[in-house]
Amino acid sequence: MTPTIEELIPQLKAQIIDCLNIEGMDPQELDADMPLFGDVTGLDSIDALELVLLLDKQYGIKITDSKKARKIMVNIRTIAEYIQENAKP
Repeated sequence: MTPTIEELIPQLKAQIIDCLNIEGMDPQELDADMPLFGDVTGLDSIDALELVLLLDKQYGIKITDSKKARKIMVNIRTIAEYIQENAKP
């Protein structure tokens, strides 16, 4: 059974911090609705590729279209929503 969005969000926060080696940040510090990329976070296109790999490895979700990836990776909530709709059991 796929977890709910509210269950996925804290899980994703921890996975993102671990995957991207963000030191000194606690998962609770990440706002699920803040933009993931740009000046606030400092994440870039390489980080986006790491997140695509994370989604494939952890949830069986393959994202090959960069335009689609941009729509999915707006923030942690949009990623959680996409996982809930598309994760493979």
